[in-house]
Amino acid sequence: MITLYSYRWVPDMVRGVVRDVRVRWALEEAGLDYQDWLISLGDEQNSPAYRACQPFGQVPAIEEGGLVLFESGAIVLQIGERSPVLLPTDPAGRARAISWLFAALNTLEPPIQQLAEIDLFHADKAWARERRPETEAWVRKRLAELAAALGEKDFLEGEFTLGDLMMATVLHILRHTELVDEQPRLRAYLDRCEARPAFERALRDHFASFEDPVS
Repeated sequence: MITLYSYRWVPDMVRGVVRDVRVRWALEEAGLDYQDWLISLGDEQNSPAYRACQPFGQVPAIEEGGLVLFESGAIVLQIGERSPVLLPTDPAGRARAISWLFAALNTLEPPIQQLAEIDLFHADKAWARERRPETEAWVRKRLAELAAALGEKDFLEGEFTLGDLMMATVLHILRHTELVDEQPRLRAYLDRCEARPAFERALRDHFASFEDPVS
């Protein structure tokens, strides 16, 4: 059985975009059973036992048969190796899918995450107000480039892969803005990805895992 480590509680504003959603979605697409191990923020997150699983105290991490992995991209890739739904069997298709996974993490997520952090955590600070226009312009540039690469295809490589899974979870971070809506191709693409039953199950289980803080 695969054990998925995720947070026991996070603020409402970030529920739905915590990175365990990516892993849950990949597990659902691959048809792999898993169990939750919920980590509390603070002492448990920083405990030696959890740091042995995740050196930086973040989520997600997974454990199966003595193998412990951290970082959502590495975990999704490892799951993809077990599922032709996520990774094509032909070498070229496999390589292209992995390229899109890294593009989501390295090219799209940095500006998108920066914008989300400004808006959700620092909007009242002077430095954030000064930095936001430049960050939003950066996001818009990347979204336009992604839309151009997608073109008229349903998915980035024609068929759904783990590259689309990762890209959709990154685009989902922008749910508090209308930036994706400005690119009709991306809006339709994201809707198409999130309409997959595996995503719906993953998001449901993600929300169900949270516990309200003890008052």
